[in-house]
Amino acid sequence: MTVLSDLVKLLVPAALVLYGMYLTVKLLLQREADRHHNEVKQRYSETVVPIRLQAYERMVLFLERISPNHLLLRLGNTADTALDLHQTLLREIRDEYNHNLSQQVYMSQQAWDQVQNAMNDVTTLINQASGDVRADAPAIELSKRIFERIVQRDRLPTADALRTVKDEIQTMFM
Repeated sequence: MTVLSDLVKLLVPAALVLYGMYLTVKLLLQREADRHHNEVKQRYSETVVPIRLQAYERMVLFLERISPNHLLLRLGNTADTALDLHQTLLREIRDEYNHNLSQQVYMSQQAWDQVQNAMNDVTTLINQASGDVRADAPAIELSKRIFERIVQRDRLPTADALRTVKDEIQTMFM
């Protein structure tokens, strides 16, 4: 019996010390993991966040550049006929889109879908307006038809996408 009581006298304090060591090591490891996690978050903020913000800025610029009123101001005088202007406008939209295609990696799927929808809406608007004029008509006729269609809609085809991108920037960075 004395052996058993001596054994219990040794094992209970040893178990308590061992449990205390376990808790101490666990706490130290948790603190180290938290510190590492915070370092990773800080590095993420320093590298990825500026890249994402730049992607959103480029998407805003893309949407502004393909907005029909900006397109026509920039390219309206580059073509003589409606057909030439139609082709120039569509080529410009396609080139702008291809130039900014990689930015989708940094955006939510919803925002990217809105950007694509805006681009498709602008293209559709231009194609529909082009169908209203003869191919050999002066380019100014196509410009007028595009502006008329915008007025009929009472909003720019890029407006919803711009709002979505701006809202996403606000929620992510504010």
